[in-house]
Amino acid sequence: MQTSKDSPHIRVALVEDDVNFQHALMAAIEAAPDMKLLSVASSRAQGLLMLDRMQADVLLVDLGLPDGSGIDVIRAAHAKQPGCNIMVSTTFGDEMHVMQSLEAGASGYLLKDSAPKNMLDEIRSLHGGGSPISPLIARQILMRFRQEEPPAAAPEPASGKQHTALSAREKEVLEHITKGFTSDEIAALMSVSRHTVLTYVRRIYAKLEVNSKTEAIYEARNQGLL
Repeated sequence: MQTSKDSPHIRVALVEDDVNFQHALMAAIEAAPDMKLLSVASSRAQGLLMLDRMQADVLLVDLGLPDGSGIDVIRAAHAKQPGCNIMVSTTFGDEMHVMQSLEAGASGYLLKDSAPKNMLDEIRSLHGGGSPISPLIARQILMRFRQEEPPAAAPEPASGKQHTALSAREKEVLEHITKGFTSDEIAALMSVSRHTVLTYVRRIYAKLEVNSKTEAIYEARNQGLL
């Protein structure tokens, strides 16, 4: 199976039941010189089946599907294709849908408040290591962080994570990730190669015992590392 590093295009798959939005987004992706549309599904069942037939770099998922929730597709994609970057594209902006999507494995969350062609830059950002999030959604996430209680001083089973401190360079990478910089941008800022940045990212994930950028930011804040 060809990897995203070997592919000249960003391979995109779409799970969307809004016919008009689906067709507009398909047309925008197919017209982009650096993207290739692999597959399109219009239901939860089709989306789950699609995951066994292709390997995408970026998966766009609507949440309100006619036969169930797109969150099920996100969760399955995160388990079956861990190298795939998943982004929600939906009209649902409530905290429950946002947090469930991020916990299921989504790395981006966009509301359908802009033209489909404007999402091409968001797809490129997601593929490059960014986490595109609509301003309204980002505000909700920040408010949730502020409401979190500080970690208890008494030793707890999970407190062992706090003894594994991040190195100065790992912390610098994590801070750049928190600000929304892509891997290429972080490499330029730190004057290192993109490969080096990805190595730091893997070490951060391992130390924090997480699997995504969103989880890493959440866990680092929870431990007081940011």
